[in-house]
Amino acid sequence: MQTHLIIGNIFSLLCAICVAMSAIKKSKKDFMYWQVGCTLFGVIANIVLYAYTAFVISSVSLIRDILSYKNKLSKNTTIILLLISIAIGLYANNLGIIGLLPIMASAVYTICIYITKNEQQMRWALISNLSLWFIHNLYIQAYPLAVTNIVLCIWTLIQIFKNRK
Repeated sequence: MQTHLIIGNIFSLLCAICVAMSAIKKSKKDFMYWQVGCTLFGVIANIVLYAYTAFVISSVSLIRDILSYKNKLSKNTTIILLLISIAIGLYANNLGIIGLLPIMASAVYTICIYITKNEQQMRWALISNLSLWFIHNLYIQAYPLAVTNIVLCIWTLIQIFKNRK
């Protein structure tokens, strides 16, 4: 196995661990703390695995997550960061259609969060986000993250069906 794949998957695993930790946290502050860690490790994994669009999206997401952790994230800042991530992500795309998936995942999820406050709709948006990242992570060989994406999709689907009205 190539050295960059081993190193990329180590950071992918660290990212996956942080995602799992964030999923069990009850307070938003604790959740965002682990999300910052996840995003930081994701940034490193993406650059090591030559996924430049995902690197850009994750870098902008890291800024968003840090601001959110510090309770300094506004709607306008979120919109500006989203537009920046789309513009720079399109410019940095080196994977063709696969490189567009992180951009779509980030844009759709961010928009859905602002459009709806309905938990079930937000869960469907999360499944959409995780599914796009799954395909991307599988393609760039970030296997721990791909597995985590699938596990979280299944867990979220279970939550959707448990909470049907």
